Amino acid sequence: MFVDSHCHLDRLDPRTHEGDLRATLAAARERHVSQFLAIATTLEGVPGLAAMAREHEDVVISAGVHPLHEVPEEPSVEAIMQSADEHGAVGIGETGLDYHYTVVPREVQHERFRRHLIAARQLGLPVIIHTREAREDTLALIREHVDPEVGGVLHCFTEDLDMAREAVGLGFHISLSGIVTFRNATAVRGLASQLPLDRMLIETDSPYLAPVPHRGKPNEPAWVVEVAECIAGERGISVDEVAMQTTANFYRLFKAAKADVSSDMKQSLTQAGLI
Repeated sequence: MFVDSHCHLDRLDPRTHEGDLRATLAAARERHVSQFLAIATTLEGVPGLAAMAREHEDVVISAGVHPLHEVPEEPSVEAIMQSADEHGAVGIGETGLDYHYTVVPREVQHERFRRHLIAARQLGLPVIIHTREAREDTLALIREHVDPEVGGVLHCFTEDLDMAREAVGLGFHISLSGIVTFRNATAVRGLASQLPLDRMLIETDSPYLAPVPHRGKPNEPAWVVEVAECIAGERGISVDEVAMQTTANFYRLFKAAKADVSSDMKQSLTQAGLI
């Protein structure tokens, strides 16, 4: 079984199963993808994600504002907490720092990230972090605000092994996306072989970053299997081992997701001794 730990189900491409969410999720389930974490990029989008989760028992959601999203008014800690609490979010984010682009000034990103981290700590929820070319500031804010017992995930990770190791030491998981399959992603494949498997998650970040052999197409949750296959090949282990361990990691991190596990999934996880 597989978990897509980071997908944007509210941004489904119309070319993907004719834009039909039900068909998209069904295609993923046929490949044994049994849980989906639908990631928020705006607080305004959280109610729509919550409606998806109510309709599909294997979908859970987050609440947060992406670091590169321009907003007329910055969300307060209280607004982030209220959105997460009201709509049953299992994590806070996607938040973080992205210094590759300048659409949102660094100082604004910094304060927005800090507020999300404070909200996550007060709610006892893991934080879902987007970080790009902002290593030191990301780690500094994690050290200052995150409870290592709760932790979080650095999603779609493309930074170096030293940063990954420090984040793991601070209670974080590292999530790899379809980038690991890209021809020029030698360094990311190196991470796939060296990261501790019990701290790894897999994701699609769909509809973005479709893995090989689907490059050029809008990504979809079913293709998280290709991510797992690539990691298994790099580590010299079975795909089943990657699938089961990353699934266990997901439920260990996102504890609130366990209540929404489907009955079949719960039975399988229980039989495997994972929950």
